[in-house]
Amino acid sequence: MSLKAFLRQLQFDPDQVKPKDWVTDWEDAPLPYKLYRHLPAFSLSAEAPFTLEGRQDRVKPMLREISHFLWYTFGLAQLSQSVFGPDAGEEWGGTLQLCRRFVPSGGGLYPSELYLYLKLEDLPAGIYHYDVAHHRLILLREGQFDIYLSKALGNRCDLPSCFGAAFVSTMFWKNYYKYNNFSYRLQGLDAGLLVGQLLEVAKRFGYETGVYFQFLDRAVNHLLGLSEREESVYAVIPLSAEPELEWFIHENKAEDHLSAADLCKELTVVEHEHYVRSRRVADYARLIELNEASMLDSAQCFQQIGRETEASGRVPAYLLPHVNRLSYDLASVCRERYSPENEYVLHPVSQSNLAALLHEVMASFIYRNDLDGTMQRPSSRVSLYGCFYGVEGIGDGAYRYDGLAHALQLVRSGDLRSWLQHGMSLNNVNLFQVPLCFHIAGDADHLHAQLGYRGYRIQQMEAGMLVQRLLLAASASRMGGRPLLGFDANASDELYGMISCDQTSLIQIPVGPCRSRSRLEGSLAQ
Repeated sequence: MSLKAFLRQLQFDPDQVKPKDWVTDWEDAPLPYKLYRHLPAFSLSAEAPFTLEGRQDRVKPMLREISHFLWYTFGLAQLSQSVFGPDAGEEWGGTLQLCRRFVPSGGGLYPSELYLYLKLEDLPAGIYHYDVAHHRLILLREGQFDIYLSKALGNRCDLPSCFGAAFVSTMFWKNYYKYNNFSYRLQGLDAGLLVGQLLEVAKRFGYETGVYFQFLDRAVNHLLGLSEREESVYAVIPLSAEPELEWFIHENKAEDHLSAADLCKELTVVEHEHYVRSRRVADYARLIELNEASMLDSAQCFQQIGRETEASGRVPAYLLPHVNRLSYDLASVCRERYSPENEYVLHPVSQSNLAALLHEVMASFIYRNDLDGTMQRPSSRVSLYGCFYGVEGIGDGAYRYDGLAHALQLVRSGDLRSWLQHGMSLNNVNLFQVPLCFHIAGDADHLHAQLGYRGYRIQQMEAGMLVQRLLLAASASRMGGRPLLGFDANASDELYGMISCDQTSLIQIPVGPCRSRSRLEGSLAQ
């Protein structure tokens, strides 16, 4: 099967990408975090602030501030223990203990890892891994790497004006052991969720950020000392305290013709021992093949594909009321974010609350990236649809949200909850109790025409970034949201009439009021 056919099957017939005889070996599961051994470690402050409402001063951070930034981005935030109820079958009465983070992950497996290049006054300059389990930094490679990383980004970033950069990677085995080939779809979404959280936390600390989806993969992996058959970087996010920094201004240099292999020669190879826990690691050849097919070998391959935002031209069914951005403390919203299953409780949602939720999601989603470059009003490559029931002042039905007009375009009228429930592959969520069920959609060709196989993972990442904004906005609105991939994309595409506009549903997120399940919780911050 070709890679393109595989990605289509992954979207529209995901049950076929997993062998029917696949059995998950729970006893040999990998850890949800990477543990390096025998390397210098730098402890981080565990005294995290309890509020994150935004800072006005912009100064180069110290290690203590980076500690707080990392904890709110990807740290172990909470220990939770719950008891299985009567609907759990033979497991009824059993307990489930989890270490929560502020970012959700498919199955709680967290295939993403977070690395940093830091140049701080109270820390040796170099490449670090964020050790989530111990809340510390592990030094992988000491030194200044502005020139090297600038070349790897195609000389499109003023690295000397940045105090560092974050790297979001994916470790293939960490969720392949459970989901087999379907993990490829999850890995892009998980990386996007992490990037989305990182950007939101960075705003509160006063950091300027830009997301680079295009870089010389092998050169960046070489800098971090990663084995590409095990792990690969998906996004690079430089961090700066300079508000006037120019982003994505390309400097024409001879290095543009430099290959990744040539750039790798500028640094020695580093190999570090790390612990996975699994004794047996299955062959995930399809994931490696897709990763290699997505790699960029020269800066000449980099391109901008952004387009200016244009009015849709459609007559809106509902012009939503003007609302201001939601005002909330990010730390509190992160702590209160809840992912319900059967805990949704059907209550009416007001038109103003829906308007505020939609406005906040799309306003917060605006971010710098190398696909849009220096465009002032780029058009989003992912769209927000929703099926609404019982919203005061808005008829039941399926809608597309037009962020530019702040309006809802009616696609199909009526109570569509049975349509949605029938499309669920698992009955873990009762959609008849959910007033708002969102779908994030994108190009059905997964940007392949513009970006080749890299387009698929970028699209999944942007969908994940939008999901995280939606979950935060829902939490700020005192509602819960649960990202779901166990739905029939064909049925959703038909419901919204997406086929005619060459789009497809990437992920489903029920949102609504909910009650909390019985569980013991304890914060892991001091």
